[in-house]
Amino acid sequence: MQVYLMVIGIVVLFLFIAFLLGIRNEIVAEREFIADNRKNMGKAPNLKLSKARLAAIPRYSITHRDDNTIDDITWNDLGLDAVYERINYCKSGAGQEYLYHRLRTPKQSDDFVSEEKHIEHFSKNQKLSEKCMLILAKMGNSGKYSLYEYLDRLDELKNTSNKSHILLDVLLLLSVIGTFFYFGVFFVLSIALLFVNIVRYFAYKGEIEPYLETFRYVIRISDCASMISKIDDEVLRQETQTLKEDAEKMASFKRGSFIIMSPTRLSSSGDPINVLLNYVCMITHLDLIKFNQMYAQLKNNKDIIDRMITTMGHIDMELSIMMYRASLNDNYCLPVFDNSSEKYNAENLYHPNMNNPVLNSIHTDRSVLLTGSNASGKSTFLKTIAISAVMAQSIHTVLGTSYNAPMYRVYSSMALRDDLVSGDSYYIVEIKSLKRILDSAQRDGNKILCLIDEVLRGTNTVERIAASTQILRFLKHDKIQCFAATHDIELTELLKEDYENYHFEGTVTGNDVKFDYTLKKGPATNRNAIKLLSMIGYDSGIVDAAQAMADNFDKTGSWK
Repeated sequence: MQVYLMVIGIVVLFLFIAFLLGIRNEIVAEREFIADNRKNMGKAPNLKLSKARLAAIPRYSITHRDDNTIDDITWNDLGLDAVYERINYCKSGAGQEYLYHRLRTPKQSDDFVSEEKHIEHFSKNQKLSEKCMLILAKMGNSGKYSLYEYLDRLDELKNTSNKSHILLDVLLLLSVIGTFFYFGVFFVLSIALLFVNIVRYFAYKGEIEPYLETFRYVIRISDCASMISKIDDEVLRQETQTLKEDAEKMASFKRGSFIIMSPTRLSSSGDPINVLLNYVCMITHLDLIKFNQMYAQLKNNKDIIDRMITTMGHIDMELSIMMYRASLNDNYCLPVFDNSSEKYNAENLYHPNMNNPVLNSIHTDRSVLLTGSNASGKSTFLKTIAISAVMAQSIHTVLGTSYNAPMYRVYSSMALRDDLVSGDSYYIVEIKSLKRILDSAQRDGNKILCLIDEVLRGTNTVERIAASTQILRFLKHDKIQCFAATHDIELTELLKEDYENYHFEGTVTGNDVKFDYTLKKGPATNRNAIKLLSMIGYDSGIVDAAQAMADNFDKTGSWK
């Protein structure tokens, strides 16, 4: 008897030590997390996401897409994936997906008061912000797939009724009882039912495995919602109350989930309890019955899960904005929106992904035509104008000293290429891209800010200038403010009544060309393309002949 008590005592002591070590490891991990977070405050994010995870991040936005979502052409033209990665300090998958959605779907009304209140509150309360980050980090993400990919496929699983499992369990129980009265017949029947149950068990088990990771993530979401709901903070009261109500509604989803969520189930673990539980489940299908219950609850509560993800994703986004602003060393401003004005007024704007950027300012209530040589800064400035509008209306942060403009719907036609799949030439792709901007102006909504780089570059000079003139004239109307860049200096004269002219220029000195990347009023006057031929070693005969042709065209208006 004493030996048995000693063994039990040793087991209990071992479990108690393991419990204490688990608590110690959790405390150490939390301290390391906070230390790392403080060390990286004011720096660019060090989050490294896999390609598979990056591909999954847009799923929340796809699920919540609306008419104001930035289209793929504009998103890729502006390089907003790189902008997103620079802004993303989110600790959870929910935050990563929500931040992407906000950047992809800029607000169309000026309602940032609550968010600014939260961001300021977090910045002044370090312990609160770190506590929220710790909880959000525990939620993590759903792996290389978005939870929404699984939620969208919930209807694909057909055999989710428990009737057949319960019926076979009842028959098995009756047959076991029957062996006490008619052993021979009911023993054979019991063996047959056991065989059927085991065969059916493994057939069903293979179907449910892909959904178990989803269940685990939903449980983590619910657990984290419950933890945040217990934070006693007046500023976050609305969010914590919402999360409390939603977590309570999901409590039954978690109850008894251990029977299918244990990581050692059906593994090579020698844990006698799990081995015994495996055999019980094979015979009775208890885990399959629980799975079907959880599956039904998941289908019926998708709106609650979505609300929890949105609420916590929103909090994570606000914390990410706080971290992003801290990394800018006060080189940013809060935008001012004025839909009653036509003016785009901005001081000292710069691109978020450039090191040592040149600052540029612009004050205009008209559409703008940009001229200048290659590599002078035209395309970067167009992107900066558009990205500033997107960031203003998404994270309420603009990289510059001031920003005052209407709220826009943003479209671009810049980095186009031939479409080999559809067989469209560059010119066809280009005119389709421009047509979508013209069509969008016919729909209700805020003013359109459109960015066009090298209008109709895919066709001959005469038709390009004629068509470009008419398209750009049409783009200058009440619903559109257009910023266009071109090499066709003729457009500056043809459109001088419709567009305000600005330019960038470079200066060739000796064997070098220098660009100051500074925006200047008026059309470009310097042309450096032929000079650049000489700089990189072209034969002087080619260079001189080309320059003579260009000079003659300037004088006579015809080519020789």
